[in-house]
Amino acid sequence: MPDFHRIDMEHFARKEHFDYFRSLAYPYLGVTVNVDITDFLGETKKMGRPFFLSFLWHAAKSANAIPEFRQRIDGDGIIEFSKCMTSHTVAKADGTYSYCSLDPEKSFEDFLPYAEARQNQAAEGGDLAENPEELPSYFFISTLPWFSYTSFIQPVPLPADSNPRITWGRYFKNDGRIVMPVSVLVHHALADGRHLGDFYQNLEESLRGE
Repeated sequence: MPDFHRIDMEHFARKEHFDYFRSLAYPYLGVTVNVDITDFLGETKKMGRPFFLSFLWHAAKSANAIPEFRQRIDGDGIIEFSKCMTSHTVAKADGTYSYCSLDPEKSFEDFLPYAEARQNQAAEGGDLAENPEELPSYFFISTLPWFSYTSFIQPVPLPADSNPRITWGRYFKNDGRIVMPVSVLVHHALADGRHLGDFYQNLEESLRGE
């Protein structure tokens, strides 16, 4: 599991918010935003890169840049990871799927062949077993490539976990540009709308190569 440190709750600015949102039956905050991927898509096709893994790298990089996205609820306190892995589903030949975890801290050039190899392993012999010690450090990633959408409701566990969930759907043309719905779900005890805005800004800059 990646390194982490504990937040000093006595001096935590959002302590009141933390206590309040933890008490709610559904403590999550989620949005869907159409993200412009025109130039990214063109470059991906030109270079023959896998779209899903390429976008996953940018999404994970953008999320890891936000401390609140790396925070997890631990008992009555908060831990903050130095970095977070990703976990996504991989389709298997029998119609089921398995989980695949990836380290997005690698450079983009090193990440793609590594991630493709990991996906192939998961497709051939993977399962749904996950290391419970590593589970808190994951960003949960998924995609709905069969259709676009304007809203999205995700299944969540009981009791609530605090792993951010990032999902995207089918891209489409809009006013001469290519856009794609990207959804983010976070635990509101840890993150607010401002942090979601930071994520989308990071993502747009990363896709532009900034």
